[in-house]
Parts: sequence; C-alpha cells; structure tokens
Amino acid sequence: MEIMKKIIITQSNYIPWKGYFDGINMVDEFIIYDDMQYTKRDWRNRNMIKTKDGLKWLSIPVEVKGKFFQKINETKVSDKNWAQNHWAVIHQNYSKAPYFKLYRDVFEGFYKDCEKEQYLSKINYLFLKGICELLDIKTKISWSNDFILTEGKTERLVDLCQQINATDYYSGPAAKEYMDESLFEKENIKVHYFDYNNYPEYPQQFDSFEHGVTILDLLFNMGNESKNYMKSFSHEK
Repeated sequence: MEIMKKIIITQSNYIPWKGYFDGINMVDEFIIYDDMQYTKRDWRNRNMIKTKDGLKWLSIPVEVKGKFFQKINETKVSDKNWAQNHWAVIHQNYSKAPYFKLYRDVFEGFYKDCEKEQYLSKINYLFLKGICELLDIKTKISWSNDFILTEGKTERLVDLCQQINATDYYSGPAAKEYMDESLFEKENIKVHYFDYNNYPEYPQQFDSFEHGVTILDLLFNMGNESKNYMKSFSHEK
C-alpha cells in the first residue's frame, strides 16, 4: 500500500491570510520557495488589516533599487523601524478586539525579534512558524535552497516533489494558468488546487466583512475558536 505524502511549494508571505495557513495544514511538508525572483507590489512583504477607515496595507520596506533580479531570500529590509511601526498600527486598530490581549505578548515578541533580522525571508518565516504553533499546525517546514533545483518552472516543482517522495502536490488556483500538469501525471504525482470559496464569516471589527486580510484579524477576533473558521481543520490530513 502506497503511503501518501502531500506537499505544498510556495513563496513566503508576510503575515498571510487564513487560506495560506489552511494550505500548510492540509499537507505533510511545506517548502518555502524563496529562490524565486522577488516581485514588487506582491504579498511577499505586505498584507492588509482592517481599520475604522477601511483596509490598510502594512508593508515591510525593502531594498529594491537596481536589484531587478534579486531572489526573495536575498531581499533585505531597508528601514529597521518597520517592525516597531507595524506593531504600533496593529495595536492601535486591534487593541479592542476580543482576543487581542490573549496574543498581545506573543506578537509583540515576534515584532521585537524581527528588529534584529535583515532578510525578508527570515522575517516571514518567523511569523509563519509562530502562527503555525499558535494554530497547532505541525506540518514540516523546509527551504527550497536545501534541495537541488533544476531548470524549468514546472519541471523544478516536479523534481522537488520527487526529492521528498511526494505523491500529492497542492497549489493555489492561480497556478492553473502556468503549470503543466502533464509533467506531474507522468511521474504519478496528483495535483490538487485549493478552493478558497465559501469560507464562513466571523465577527469582525468595523464595517463590511473582509476575507482577504491577514490571519491576525481572525486570531484577534476569535481566539481559540479561530480553527472553526478555517477549512483545513474540518478535514485534518
């Protein structure tokens, strides 16, 4: 009987939304794919929170001038005060949320730790690992640069799957646009796409419900009940 091994390979994001963590929780191993080129105005260094004035971006300032082809794991912070500033904005907008006090010291500690870190990938990892622990997500986390990386967009993903004996590859729905599924089929690796529709709403602060904000919003509003508003916990791997 073949033992299934589920894998997701994706770039690190800054304090991602709940769907990102559902993806991690649905697999056995998560490879942080930060050998990819850094892209501006993406989720690598920013995410959204809710405020009384609407959605607000929290963006980590990074060095990009003249570095057109730098990888995500080569990208450095350009302003060391960003962590203190972000925490101040989060505190200002979530201090009255029902479970803010429950997590306040934890996240304040994360932001203090980030003040010493100059690489974006390491900052993202700190939050990813910490939030996974809060949600009791036990998925193994690896780095793409720990593996041999072959050429070709889809070929590289297939090869990474083979290096860890993965049987099932999970991806966001946007990958359908560029991924050659036949290369996975050829190696008997099943491809699955996450469905980000039909998430249940939860009580949020301020007006109109927003699904696409950082998972901090869910944690601060729902605390230990946060798992009930995520999909992966209803059908654990």
